[in-house]
This record gives sequence, structure tokens and C-alpha cells, in this order.
Amino acid sequence: MDLTLLYRGPLASCDYDCPYCPFAKRRDSRAQLTADRAALERFVDWAAANTGDRLSVLFTPWGEGLVRSWYRRALVELSHLPHVRRVAIQTNLSCRTGWTAEADPDTLALWCTYHPGQTPFDRFLTRCRELADGGIRFSVGVVGLPAHLEEARRLRAELPPEVYLWINAAEGHRYSDPEAALWTALDPLFPYSRHPHRSAGLPCRTGESVISVDGEGTVRRCHFVKAELGNLYDNSYRAALRPRACPLATCDCHIGYVHLETLPLYDVFAGGVLERIPAPGADRIRG
Repeated sequence: MDLTLLYRGPLASCDYDCPYCPFAKRRDSRAQLTADRAALERFVDWAAANTGDRLSVLFTPWGEGLVRSWYRRALVELSHLPHVRRVAIQTNLSCRTGWTAEADPDTLALWCTYHPGQTPFDRFLTRCRELADGGIRFSVGVVGLPAHLEEARRLRAELPPEVYLWINAAEGHRYSDPEAALWTALDPLFPYSRHPHRSAGLPCRTGESVISVDGEGTVRRCHFVKAELGNLYDNSYRAALRPRACPLATCDCHIGYVHLETLPLYDVFAGGVLERIPAPGADRIRG
């Protein structure tokens, strides 16, 4: 079967100090990092052995994964497995990009976020250009705070035109129509992010073909629904996979609502759901 896994291990440390993030400048102890490495290596071993499925993997760490060698190594290794369709990670791109040359560029992808004030603009842009020159698939995004607007405009002007620039609605921020129009001018798909999506009782691919996995191997339908479906490593989750309706009132995170069957986002992001890259011309499909 085709199975998408959202993996989030114990890692919670980040090298940035974003005021809108609870994990800013958080440090993991040596023991925590050792546990995270062991958990990730166990997951990669499982993925390598699970040749009966066609796998797609998105790493969504609370912290920054690519500054840790084991995440870079995992991405490279998974990218070369013939039964892995896509392996991607959310990253602030603070890590150098040379390691990507070891990966299969047809399988690897990066979901990159630019955080103004945390890294020099030119450094971030240079790394984006290195990815483009290396043939690596990637998207770039910014949190849609008013203070970020000019930097986002500058980024759109400097990025290669084929690179998608997404805008995430800032948590707790209400956008007036004129303000939303400014962000939509940069990201035609911003309307999908602007408001939470009603999801209660609606069909969602999570829990059927998409699952969330933590460092212990506990499987849930997604990161936002705490009910457990079983464990990855004893295969107990398999019996729980089936079509499901969402039990939550709303879904306001892209890695959640992208899987709602009532939204057209599998068509919008056809071929690039995990790395948030729209299909050509898909920016005409508005939320």
C-alpha cells in the first residue's frame, strides 16, 4: 500500500530564537540527543525493511533536525531506497547544504522556513540557490507577521521564479481583507492558511493512508489527535488503518488540513504534498 508517515521524535532543541515558537533556543541534554538518535535510527531501519509498502516520509521535528548528523544521514539513506517515493524534512536551513549531494535528488525534498531576524537574508538566499543548483526540490516560506512583509517580498523577488514561496498565517493573528490581500499577492494559496478549516466529522486521509509516528513508534492518525492506533514496530497499527472522519472541530495546520478530503489540496500539491510544492498552475485553485 501507499503509506505516508509523519515522524516526530524526541528532538526539541533549536538554534533559533523566534518569539512565536515555544522551542526557541531550547537545548536538549546529551541523554535526550542520544535517545533521539537511537529512535531515528530505529525508524530508518524499519523503513528500510518495510519493502512491502511504498513509503513517503516527512520529518516534522519540534526543533531543527538538519544540524544533527543523524537526520542528514537518515534523509540520504532513505532517499536511495527504491520503495521510498519521497523523503522530506521541515527545516530553517541553518545547516550547510553540501550533504544533499549524497542524496537521490529525485526523492529528497526540503520544506524550508525563513525566519527574519534569525539569520542574515543573504546567507539564507545563498543556501536556497545551492539547493536549486544541486537539483534539490524545495519550497520556502515565511510566517505572515506584519513585520515580515517586506522581507517576504524581497525573498520572492530574489528566489528563482519556479520556487514556491508559501505564507503561513501567524497563530492568533486575524487578517483583515486588505492585509490578507497583501500576503495573497505573494502566495496565491494563502487563503487556505488564513482561517482554520472546519473538520469535525469530515473525511480525512489520516488514519488510513497517512499516520503520525513518535520516537517510541506509537502511531496516531496525525500529530493533533492523541488517540493511539497501535505501534509501528509490532505492526499492531495495521489493523486500525481505515477511512476516518476528523474528531476535532477545526484543523489549522497545513500538515493536518492538507489531508482533508473535502479540500482540493492533493490536486493543488500533486507530486509535492510533503514538501509543500504545488503542481504547475495549481496556484489558481483558491481556498
